[in-house]
Amino acid sequence: MAMKIRLARGGSKKRPFYRIVAADSRMPRDGRFIEKLGTYNPLLPKDSEDRVKIDLDRVKHWMDNGAKPTDRVARFLEAAGVMEKSERSNPNKAKPGKAATERAEARAAKAEAAAEAAKAPAEAPAEEAAAEETTE
Repeated sequence: MAMKIRLARGGSKKRPFYRIVAADSRMPRDGRFIEKLGTYNPLLPKDSEDRVKIDLDRVKHWMDNGAKPTDRVARFLEAAGVMEKSERSNPNKAKPGKAATERAEARAAKAEAAAEAAKAPAEAPAEEAAAEETTE
């Protein structure tokens, strides 16, 4: 049986509250679980002690028995000092989104057009001066 330590959502609409549970990975997110290991209330301030409560002894027991924490639960465990902090690789994090890329391209095209416009009038008087000299 593949065990996971994960979040099970509770609470009402737009007022989330999560239980940290040990469950079979094949069960539904909010469905049957083996044991409740703690709670997570995202509506509380980040510095509140009641935001995340975990029974660390039971979490260690389940991890020793092969349970794997999900990404979010792993972050809670890293903050509690149960797991070592793992390096996360998100190569697309620094890349701008579609709208930002389009804005940057439009800005670059506008700057290029402005540079050409500034360059063209500077050349035009020189051409006119040369044309005036030849006519005189």
